[in-house]
Amino acid sequence: MTTTQQDTITAITQASGVSALPASFEVTTLPVADVDRAKAFYQRLGWRLDIDFNPTPDTRTVQFTPPGSHASIQFGAGTGYTGEPLQGLFLVVDDIEAARAELIGRGVDVGDIWHIEPGKGRVSGLDPQRRSYFSRASFADPDANTWVLQEITERLPGRVEMHDSGALAQLLFETARRHGAFEAVAPPHDWWDWYGAYMDAREQGSTPEQAAKAAGRYMADVKHVVVASA
Repeated sequence: MTTTQQDTITAITQASGVSALPASFEVTTLPVADVDRAKAFYQRLGWRLDIDFNPTPDTRTVQFTPPGSHASIQFGAGTGYTGEPLQGLFLVVDDIEAARAELIGRGVDVGDIWHIEPGKGRVSGLDPQRRSYFSRASFADPDANTWVLQEITERLPGRVEMHDSGALAQLLFETARRHGAFEAVAPPHDWWDWYGAYMDAREQGSTPEQAAKAAGRYMADVKHVVVASA
């Protein structure tokens, strides 16, 4: 990151008077014509299906969350979610070539990779220096809502807030207690492997019970630490 970039972001932050009021952006609503068609598309992407329910006999709401994302998308019927397709919905990835290849493997029509060249604009291909924020590719869902893959490997200063240490401590405490139950019946193993799998599952929205099962499956399938049946 250049000194000019750092100076620019610092000036913007100081001039805007950043609010101290906590506010988490949660959901973007997409206009779709066919709910089942849209649901099938986002399932094909491998995104987590959070909800598909009918709040009333005449309405339906579907919500998906991309892997690792804190924000979700919603669409439905009878909800008033109408309008023109949304453009420029960004999906941040740390390896745009791998992300594009996976999407294509799932049957998604993804455009070629391009990058922003200062002073020139859009240029075909990966950024030669593989600079963070520069390389992109796009695809659209069946309703022409357009997504942009953007490769980000280093964040601008202040762009990502630090985690709450108290919340992290609580999760670590919970993980330790859950691991104790696993450790009591499991063969010798590295505790950090189980911790990592459990905490990752919890951060993805799993309940403690679901996360413990996911960690157990990870230990069996990947680390070959298998708990014998009673």
